[in-house]
Amino acid sequence: MDFKDYYATLGVPKTASEKEVKQAYRKLARKHHPDVNPGDKSAEAKFKEINEAYEVVGDPDKRKKYDELGANWKLYEQAERGGAGAGSPFGGGQGGGQGGYRTMTPEEMQALFGDEDPFSDFFRTFFSGGGTGEPGSRGGRAGSRAPRPQPGRDIEHAIDLSLDDAYKGTTRRLSMKHDGQARTVDVRIPAGVGEGSRVRVAGEGEQGGGGAKSGDLYLRVHMNPDSRFERKGQDLHVKARVPVHTAVLGGEAEVPNLGGKPLRLKIPAGTQNGQVFRLKGHGMPVVAKPGEHGDLYATVEAELPRDLTPEERSHYEALAKLASGKKNSAA
Repeated sequence: MDFKDYYATLGVPKTASEKEVKQAYRKLARKHHPDVNPGDKSAEAKFKEINEAYEVVGDPDKRKKYDELGANWKLYEQAERGGAGAGSPFGGGQGGGQGGYRTMTPEEMQALFGDEDPFSDFFRTFFSGGGTGEPGSRGGRAGSRAPRPQPGRDIEHAIDLSLDDAYKGTTRRLSMKHDGQARTVDVRIPAGVGEGSRVRVAGEGEQGGGGAKSGDLYLRVHMNPDSRFERKGQDLHVKARVPVHTAVLGGEAEVPNLGGKPLRLKIPAGTQNGQVFRLKGHGMPVVAKPGEHGDLYATVEAELPRDLTPEERSHYEALAKLASGKKNSAA
């Protein structure tokens, strides 16, 4: 088991203030949060490391013990393994091996990662209570504690969203049934979620036993196809229909826009069919970053006239003669 350098994990020096520690944690937690990085196992692992580090360095009592532990952690580990509580670097109390600091409860771990234990062996050895003389435990002898109430399990539920709902954010009322009891839950879906995103609703999972904390509800987002837009990450792609004379002579064209009224796109003279224009900041919102959006890419689709009036036909015939004459003169 290796010593965990929690200061390095948070990117702060050992002398960092409580405020600096909290700022570093918040910045890293936002960057590596599983909801911001769906399906990214490395981000999830990093998020767990950050939370474990902050669980210790962000708690004045745990931080003091961690700093006292320092280079003597091997000695402490060996002393505990041999049952010699009095020889530990933490010193202290009657009954041996009692650090006197608060036990990390299963309910607190459940709130972060559900049934999965997010903490390392190092954390569990030095900062989590086991109730049988383990480091950090409040307890004394084996068998002296009653079994802890079991927290409720998390529930995962699929939810279908339209692109408009994902763009604006929406509220869904879900009917839930557990242990023969039905209830309704109003869930707020944040703007910008995409395929595979997970929306956490705290405390709406299965009820815990013996008064323990309930599990959480996780909504797994599935995006319905949209006939107008193609989504790629936070960017949107759309076709902009442009009359042929506008593409030739220049002008303006309307571009569909999820954010409200159609956008006006300036078309330069001689624009080719299939040419792509970027409209910055008119794509999907970015989750948890108010005011930040992806981009909208408009692909020109030149519209050819289907039914010509006699006058229009005469003009196209004249244009064809000009083009033919131009070709012959060039030859």
